[in-house]
Amino acid sequence: MYTGQPLSVSLNGVFAGYNGKAIIADITLDIAPGDFVGVIGPNGSGKSTLLKVIVGLITPWQGKARISGDSPEKARKRIGYLPQLTQIDFGFPANDFDVVMMGRYGNLGFCKRPGKADKEAVDAAIARVGLSEKQMAPIGELSGGQRQRAFIARAIAQEPDLLVLDEPITGVDLSTQHALSGLLEELNKAGVTIISTTHDLNCAASSFNKVVCLNNRLVAQGSPEQTLTPQILNETYGSHLLVADNCGAEALHAHHEDSTRTDPTNQ
Repeated sequence: MYTGQPLSVSLNGVFAGYNGKAIIADITLDIAPGDFVGVIGPNGSGKSTLLKVIVGLITPWQGKARISGDSPEKARKRIGYLPQLTQIDFGFPANDFDVVMMGRYGNLGFCKRPGKADKEAVDAAIARVGLSEKQMAPIGELSGGQRQRAFIARAIAQEPDLLVLDEPITGVDLSTQHALSGLLEELNKAGVTIISTTHDLNCAASSFNKVVCLNNRLVAQGSPEQTLTPQILNETYGSHLLVADNCGAEALHAHHEDSTRTDPTNQ
């Protein structure tokens, strides 16, 4: 069950990375309970690394990460996490229902089997992402968009108080993007703190109450009005920022290259 007590996130002077190379440096960040946060920045700027620090998959070299005062490890049962799909092995022999049930395992305890409440939570999560007719289908046979929805269902089946999502609407069609965006807004209104990376700056402007601008360091944090300014966006993206004319209005786009080619560690 959602506790109705959204979690806060605090990072203080965090340095983290891989193989001796710092990907994020001196990050100090405060996210209030109930915030709906978009994390933006160019490819390789450390967005995925930041999320992994928050959920406890990476330990900072320096500095501290706290979830409502606790370490990420202690808060893990209350955190739902969606990694990038490029980090997932779709050859694993499991169907959609089995994959979504994995979101419940952290709350089951050692050697305990899923009960009625767990199965009901999984059914509800699958229904919320529109995959009820596919719940017995092997995960490897689902389309890219269906897989994305399945893994979002896995994250929300846990009924978390903090939801951390890495590119949740990448690879899905426009109607599914709108449906998933609406679902995240519903969860946030129900009392879930949400942190999501995105390359869609127009989405960041309209959907989030707070935006974090990242380029291996923290460029800015604040409301969309405070952060999505030409000066801050140029400092965040540099040549990666494109401005296109959209029926007479400016539309912002973060230039996004293939992460498997330009960013092998999914930073």
